[in-house]
Amino acid sequence: MTPIIDRLDEVSARYRALFVDLWGCVHNGREAFPDAVAALQRYKAGGGVVVLLTNAPRHRKAVAGQIERIGVPADCWDTIATSGDAARAAMFRGAVGQRVFFMGTDEDESFFDPIRIVENPVAIERVPLDQAEGIVCTGPFDAHAAPAELRPQLLYAKNKGMKLLCANPDIVVDRGETREWCGGAVAQLYTEMGGESLYFGKPHPPIYDLARQRLAQIAEVPDYQILCIGDGIATDIRGALGEDLDSIFITGGLAAAETQTGRAPDPAALSAYLSREMASPTYAMGFLR
Repeated sequence: MTPIIDRLDEVSARYRALFVDLWGCVHNGREAFPDAVAALQRYKAGGGVVVLLTNAPRHRKAVAGQIERIGVPADCWDTIATSGDAARAAMFRGAVGQRVFFMGTDEDESFFDPIRIVENPVAIERVPLDQAEGIVCTGPFDAHAAPAELRPQLLYAKNKGMKLLCANPDIVVDRGETREWCGGAVAQLYTEMGGESLYFGKPHPPIYDLARQRLAQIAEVPDYQILCIGDGIATDIRGALGEDLDSIFITGGLAAAETQTGRAPDPAALSAYLSREMASPTYAMGFLR
């Protein structure tokens, strides 16, 4: 059975680097979690490296600005690896063609900012759907509307053989007390309809490759000394398992109800949930602290 811990300090000395999910672990989309920030600050003070590993569909500079605005200080992390950067690199290499239809919101416009990590990038042109070679999806147009409302556009794209580049594999996030749909829900629907979706964030390998590259710029750390922390069983924990990395499952985020989390998860509820999800994180914790 996955052991339940109360504080990061109980196990952190075994690891030289953390891959830390943001939304649901360090903030809720509106404000930072003070206990989580303090835990990361203590870890860094002890010599550890903190890599923020997020499925945000934006580049790391945009994410750094966003988390600063909601109270996540720069002294609790060292570098950032985003699903957006991994997906942007693929887009600028031509993964879905040169002429693309953008599916997302205005706040994700930075996805199309120039990129420096790709040599000879493709000159991306945003066009209407009927002129597109592929789709770039950072999320639905309306995060509160069911993804099924996008079926007409997705059916057209599928019939034209377009690939959909998914910049955020998360299905949902909780912004404060409100649940919102993410790009992963759109990509999942497109795949179910027979379309081809391309993924670059957790739990898929490209974002972990990027995280290791960013970590290596700071310190050489072997995989057995990297600990992943996240509240998404299908993204953070499944990704860590796929990469053979240890993990802490934060139960008080997306799975708070299923794990009956107060300060800590109910052991029986946690065991039943992990059994249903066929997942085995190294540790579980109610909230990052």
